[in-house]
Amino acid sequence: MANHFSALKRARQTEKRTARNRANRSRLRTALRDLREALAKGDKPAAEQVYRQTASALDKAIQKGVIHENTASRYKSRLSARLNALTK
Repeated sequence: MANHFSALKRARQTEKRTARNRANRSRLRTALRDLREALAKGDKPAAEQVYRQTASALDKAIQKGVIHENTASRYKSRLSARLNALTK
């Protein structure tokens, strides 16, 4: 365990940041899972609604530094391709 005041403070800050990053990453993963489940069901109108929410979650994850911008772009591209492949 840290002994210096500055090291103790850094440990506290790291705990807070870790919790915040974990929550943001979990929120993103849940949104991606929800969209994949909607795509698997094959209900295009519902999947389109979930896609908009997931794209928003990806954009927020970029802003918060959870994922890189190119990674989010790749996710959106692949998921939209799967969405467009659905019939109905």
